[in-house]
This record gives sequence, C-alpha cells and structure tokens, in this order.
Amino acid sequence: MKQMTYLEVRNAYLDFMKSKGHQEVPNASLVPENDPTLLFVNSGMFPLVPFLLGETHPLGTRLVNVQRCVRTEDLEEVGDISHATAFEMIGNWSLGDYFKEQALQQTYEFFIERLGIPVEQIYGSVFEGDEDAPQDTTSIELLKAIFKKYGIDAKAGKNERIQLYGKKKNWWGLAGGGPCGTTSEIFYDTGKEPCGPDCHINCDCGKYIEIGNNVFMEFLNKDGKYTPLAKQNVDFGGGLDRIVILLQGVTSYHETDIYKPIGDYVRSIAKVQNTKSERIIIDHVKSATWIIMDGVLPGKTEKEYVLRRLIRRAIRHGKILGIEKPFLREVGEVAVDQFAPVYSQLAEQKDHILEVLAQEETKFLNTLKGGMTQVAKLVEQHKNSEFTNAQGESFSLYESFGFPPEMFLEELTNAGISVSQDLFWQNHKAKAMEHQEKSRTATQGLFKGGLADTSEKSTHYHTTTHLLLAALRKIVGTHIYQKGSNITPERLRFDIPNPEKLTPEQIKEVELLINQKIQEGLPVDFEEMPKDKALELVPFAAFEGKYADVVKVYTVGTKEAPFSQELCNGPHVKNTSEISGTFRITQQEKIGNGILRIKGVLQ
Repeated sequence: MKQMTYLEVRNAYLDFMKSKGHQEVPNASLVPENDPTLLFVNSGMFPLVPFLLGETHPLGTRLVNVQRCVRTEDLEEVGDISHATAFEMIGNWSLGDYFKEQALQQTYEFFIERLGIPVEQIYGSVFEGDEDAPQDTTSIELLKAIFKKYGIDAKAGKNERIQLYGKKKNWWGLAGGGPCGTTSEIFYDTGKEPCGPDCHINCDCGKYIEIGNNVFMEFLNKDGKYTPLAKQNVDFGGGLDRIVILLQGVTSYHETDIYKPIGDYVRSIAKVQNTKSERIIIDHVKSATWIIMDGVLPGKTEKEYVLRRLIRRAIRHGKILGIEKPFLREVGEVAVDQFAPVYSQLAEQKDHILEVLAQEETKFLNTLKGGMTQVAKLVEQHKNSEFTNAQGESFSLYESFGFPPEMFLEELTNAGISVSQDLFWQNHKAKAMEHQEKSRTATQGLFKGGLADTSEKSTHYHTTTHLLLAALRKIVGTHIYQKGSNITPERLRFDIPNPEKLTPEQIKEVELLINQKIQEGLPVDFEEMPKDKALELVPFAAFEGKYADVVKVYTVGTKEAPFSQELCNGPHVKNTSEISGTFRITQQEKIGNGILRIKGVLQ
C-alpha cells in the first residue's frame, strides 16, 4: 500500500472523483439547518438528503465531498482504538445518473489503483434477497468481473470473496417508508488470524474492517410494498480516518499524522501515563474546536450541553494525567493548527475558539471547588464507618461537579476512612449505567435521526422563515440576518443578531406584514446562478461558506419587486397562499452574545 498523509488521502479521493465527472459539494456546518431530528450532522449523506429525495442540485447529478461529522451516542466508548466523536466521511453520489456498474467500478478502482490496497486483501458484501426484494445478482456479477480484472477468481457465498447478507447488513431505507435499496460494502482483511471456522467479513473479531459502502436506492417502500423507482440514486460513504489508519499502518486514528502532534503535546504536559485519557483529550478537544467553529457555545441544552460535556470530560481526564494547570487553550491551539489547512474557519476563528475553551475550563475548575465542599461533607458523614458508595455518591459528584471518582476515593483514603474498593466501583458503575441509559433514551431521536422533515407543515414553516427574515429586516433593521434556524411540524425557531428583545409594537408589525404577504399569494420560485452573483443579490446570506459555486436563490414575490430573496435548498411552497394559518410570534429570548431567539407558530 502507498504511504500517504491524511491530507494526501483526502485530496486523492476528491481528485479521483472529479476525474470521474463529480462536482465537489462544500462542507456543511455541523449544526443541521432546519432539521430537528438530528443533534449534529452525523453522516456525509445528511446534506444531500433533499436531493436524494427529489430536489435538483445546482451542481448537477454527480457529486462528491468530504463531510465533517459528529456522533456522541457512544461517548463512553471513546478512548479505545476506534471510537471518535468528530470525524470526516468521504462520499460520492449519483442523482439519477450512473448506477451499480460505475459505482462499484470506481469504488474498487480508487481503493486498489489509487490507494494501492492489495486486491488480495479486499472483500465485498451483497444483499442476499428476501420476500421483499430479490438477491442483488447484478452486483454479484459486477464484483466477479471487477475481481477478475485484478486477477482474482471471485465466488459468492459463505467464506468467499463476495459474501451475502440480509437486510440487517446490506439494506438501506427510511423507517417510515420511502426510497430504499440494497447496499454493497467493501472490506479490508487485516491479516489477523480468523476467530474460527465461521469467521466472516462482518465478524466482530477485527480481522476484517469495512472501508466503504455503496447504497443503491432503487425501490420505493410504500405501505410495505416495494416497487422499482423511476429515478435511481447512488450514495457511497467511507470513513476517512479508518482508511488513513490502514495506509499508515497504525492501530488507531490517534496515531495518524494529523492527530499525532495533538497527542505529543498532551503527553508532554502529562505527569502520569494513561493511554485512554490521552486519547479522550485528543478526541474531545479536537471535536470541541469544530463544534465551536460552527457557532455552538457551552450551555445546558442539546448541542450546548454536548459541547460542555466534551470539554469537561477532557478536563477530568487531564486530572487523571496529573495535569494541574489549565491546559485546554494550548491543546486547542495545536488541534486548530492541525486542521486549519482543511477548514479555514478554524484559523479565522482561532482566538474565539481558544477563548471559549479557556473560559469554560475556568468555570469548570471553579465548579470542582464546589465539589470539594460536598466531598468534605461526605468525609465527615462517614468518618466512623466503612464507605461503600451505596447510593452512587461518587457518580453524583462526577455528574454535578465533574469531580473525578479517583479524586473522591483519594480524599476518603487520606481521611482514614475504610473503603471497600470493589463495592465503591461496582456502585459507581451501576449508577453511571443507569444515567447513561436515561440519557441515551432521551436523546435517541436526536442522535439517530437526521433525515430532513419534508412534511407539508414543515414546508410551510420553512417558507415562513423567509417571510420572517424579510419582515425583520424591513421593520427592525438591515443588521438582521439568519444565525440559526430550527423547524418542526409544530413551530419555527429563528435566531438573529439583535442586542434587545423586539418591542410589542415591532412584534405586531412583523406579524402583520408576514400575514399580509401570505394573503397576497406571492409566487415562490428559484433561480440557479453563480455564488458571486447570488451574494450581490443577497449580501446578508447566512452560512454562505457551505454553498457551492452555483447556488439556488429563492425569491418570494416577483423578480422585479421581490419581498424576499435568500440562498436556500428548500423545501418551499409554490405560492405563499399555500401556507395554512396565521403567523404569530409566541416567544423571544436572549441566548447570549447578542443573539435573539424567536419562536413562532401558524395558527
């Protein structure tokens, strides 16, 4: 295999797909726009969902990107060799253009010829068929031909070069129906000994590693009936970090060239060696810099809480490494510098990102002092008895004050209190598991959602946000622009820069103007144009960095006398008269840093 740096692999993929006629889609923000079903963008597919469901993309029918993602549902697993919170996904798409033949050919060509992975170490998987859909014999025959091209006589079946699986492994679809289809994964054989005679490419023993997956959207699932789609799409995705690990011959992404300087710095200031804690700090600080870059600040709800938890978890593991002084600013600076060649926003916002990390660390260290007060009370309470941690006191301290259980145990021991170590850790873990299950249940939809809501009501609300922004700019001032938006079928939420809340008079004027435009029945249409031209029409455009060189500009009203013009990817009504209900602002609140959050409903 070729020895390639992280950036070389990233660029090689983009260049290869561009040579196959694909246009690069800019990286989307980690903060999902107008999708309440997802906490953070967690896959390369997410920004393309509207187009996979039928919207036309301004860049055409062949697309490619490398998308930054965040997943935190397995946060407790971070610290091993594979789990990560922030990572990048390589992806390419065909929107009604090529299908299985070209998709599979270019996937295997990239891995074998461009990256130099030996064909002898590559395996493929295919859908085996069931009562809903037939076996994917097309992909089987295509893979046989591809392997033959590289000198492998491939067969399909158990323990063969091409292995067959059911819907659990080789099928993609939406839970409520819609586009769906078979998948074909590509695996790398690490050379490890098999775990036994039944070892297979989807085995958990670690001998085989999935490095990519082609999703073939070829059916429509409607009420449990599967019919062929007139327009077939392809979605390919792969983990960039995982591929780089293989090419650089290391065991974890923490050891790859782009992460190693972060780890080297952490180890240089650590007084105690602990590989897991080092990895957690590397991962969490890097993740925090990306999340802050995309406009999130530490707080108590949803995304803000996740960011705060990542930062505080890094600080706690700094304590385990014996790091006494504040260290996040310095580690954050290394992380920013490492990824700034990929994301220029990191360099542009460097001072802001590092200041947020430093301020949150100071707050947390002060919180730890509060934890010491509670520890002193517990020490006094148990000074004449054995401490068993029966109520999970150590975890309560950990969750409320971020107080590490190791430090609590040390304080108890120093006070001469008898401690049952086995019971202490047994009860701590039991309480942690209980909390983890509650957290997982509460956020399950946010972590595992992410397919844009295109229901009729949400479409009405989406178009209404265009009317709201235009009305605010006319009535409150031209300093107003969109800082954030969140839409559900029940309401809209809209964030704007404004130092004060709207006055009652302003609220009435905004509501009156929006409802007037709904009643007027203004046309809603879009035009594709170069981004530079679009930004002349819409100089206040939010999130302009995520848009490609060709964009959609949606106009509400006539082009000669538009009421609203915005860069957007939909979904929208065709005419404002389709918006059902009367718009009303129900709530407004200041959420810090001069940002005003407005909530509204259509009644």
